[in-house]
Amino acid sequence: MKRVLKAAVAAIGLVAFSGGAMAADWTPPGPIKLMIAFAAGGGADTQARLIAEDIETKLGWKFIPEQVTGKGGMNLAMALKDQPNDGTVIGMVVTETLGYNMLAANAGVTPEDFTAISTTAGFQMGIVSQSSKGWADFNDVIKAAKSGQDIRFGVMSPKLADIAYLLGKAQGVDFNIVSGKGGKAVMNGVMAGDMDLGFMAGIQAKGVAAGDLVNLASALSTPLKQTPDAPLMSDFGVEFNADGYFALIGPKGMPTEVRDAIAAAVIDAITGEGNKSAAMITKAFGEPATISGDALQSLVQADYDAAGRLMKAASE
Repeated sequence: MKRVLKAAVAAIGLVAFSGGAMAADWTPPGPIKLMIAFAAGGGADTQARLIAEDIETKLGWKFIPEQVTGKGGMNLAMALKDQPNDGTVIGMVVTETLGYNMLAANAGVTPEDFTAISTTAGFQMGIVSQSSKGWADFNDVIKAAKSGQDIRFGVMSPKLADIAYLLGKAQGVDFNIVSGKGGKAVMNGVMAGDMDLGFMAGIQAKGVAAGDLVNLASALSTPLKQTPDAPLMSDFGVEFNADGYFALIGPKGMPTEVRDAIAAAVIDAITGEGNKSAAMITKAFGEPATISGDALQSLVQADYDAAGRLMKAASE
């Protein structure tokens, strides 16, 4: 999986430039319906709407945002798959939608049934606790669990629940895995003392900076930008990770020139100096992430394949 991801990232520059060349060759035949798989008012919804606003301002394209939430993005995926593939209907999901969530849903679709357009931002997924716990990193959590402490581990998706289970299994401990509806619910649970630690995808940044929260480990395949010394999950015997991105997708068979023109418009919006979406993404997620076209299609397929291995490992 890591080899595929590295190849995708290496291709970012090439894909972005090829998309830019196509941008002037296509314009939407009408308004673009932008399906958003996240609740109104949250960070993901806000970035989607700001991207649309920036593109409207620069190119004059018209967007019609629409919330299609539920089932980890699968409600959106199923609503999108039979829509016209002419660029007039696209959706914002997370790459986990086309990976673990799609495989788990067993809905008769795969990543090949969709056109991957472009990512917008990545996650800074960490395993986080309150600083008052006195834990410096995840090694201290393992020590506490082995001493008999009941560790309540907050998660916001079945994929993360499997990873939390495997973390415990690899270290010979049983975590009490508690599910929350979204990263904010996990953070609130940790802050309220209802959870001892939990996965958070960047929402913890202010708390970590203020000293109220601590990143005990990176849940990514790479170190966290805010706390690069935090250990990786691979240091605890788990080969899987929570790498992921916000991504725009379309129905299967979207013409290449359409896909690339939309990707180029999105990339220009989220990287353009002075753009609202660029400022918001930089503040909330560290920096834009611009993987597009074939490289992104390969990435989501790799996520889907890895999901099968993760489910098998968690069931043993």
